[in-house]
Amino acid sequence: MLDDRMAAAPRFAPPPSPWPADYPEGYAVVDVETTGLARDDRIVSAAVYQLDARGAVQDHWYTLVNPQRDPGPVWIHGLTADVLAGAPLFADIAGELAGRLDGRVLVAHNAVFDWSMLAREYARAKSAAPVRQRLCTIALSKELGLPLPNHKLESLAAHYGVVQQRAHHALDDARVLAETFQPSLHTAAAGGLRLPLLACQPLAEWSDTPRAAIGYQRSYRQTGWRPSRKRPACPYPNPGRYEPGGQLVQGMRVAFSGDTSIDRELLEDQATEAGLHVATSVSRLTSLLVTNDPESFTSKLTKARSFSTPVIDEAAFTQLLRDVAPAPNR
Repeated sequence: MLDDRMAAAPRFAPPPSPWPADYPEGYAVVDVETTGLARDDRIVSAAVYQLDARGAVQDHWYTLVNPQRDPGPVWIHGLTADVLAGAPLFADIAGELAGRLDGRVLVAHNAVFDWSMLAREYARAKSAAPVRQRLCTIALSKELGLPLPNHKLESLAAHYGVVQQRAHHALDDARVLAETFQPSLHTAAAGGLRLPLLACQPLAEWSDTPRAAIGYQRSYRQTGWRPSRKRPACPYPNPGRYEPGGQLVQGMRVAFSGDTSIDRELLEDQATEAGLHVATSVSRLTSLLVTNDPESFTSKLTKARSFSTPVIDEAAFTQLLRDVAPAPNR
């Protein structure tokens, strides 16, 4: 068991008074480790830190989960098939986990991913997570204008002087996130900042599909797991074209063409939460086109070529998403 005590956490100024009346009454800081990023990947471990309205820790919890399949990137999470063989199934821990999430805002680093994995696991278990809102700490750090070199959890931890003992271990990642979220929350409250809360819509049903052969990328049209919906307008102006080798910048218009290995809506959600404008078509204003098949003759690629729009593949795009530059003149 990791030493997850918060006694060693740095001291910060006391929370402001009065506290914003419209802030949530409690938070569940969550981290999950998974077998991968696709829609049929599974959770292999989960951790929750329960925080009160002002970010103080109330309780914490951690569990392994048997994914009933290959554990995926063991070199990242360190959980082998042998270690997970005796772990409970997600259905076995779903009730206890739900009790720790109930009535709280889910907080995570890249929250759309953790929420999506939880929503799918609960749908498989013919249940639903009692979560109605989520808060992404990446989005919060951007709103606060923290002077970070990038938006990785390790950079956020370094900014607040929080020591990470074991990266990609769900319990330690959740502890680090809880320790960094509290001062961020206090700073937001002191400035009267509106928290970047987003709605969580549980899945009503789930149908697993057989895993595709290695190297095959499924079409999002065949495997979408929730109904399409109108996305909120991007709050940032378009800064122009993506410069190859550079950073993505909030407000850039990004379009997708063809199959994606990550669920398309999850990929679009990640882009939206990073502050990008997800476009459904390609025009002269498009900053970047993402495709895994640059030699195809789709209408989007044809237009991109005619406009000399930069084109990159999905893997490069997901790497760039980790460090999106803030919009100019914010």
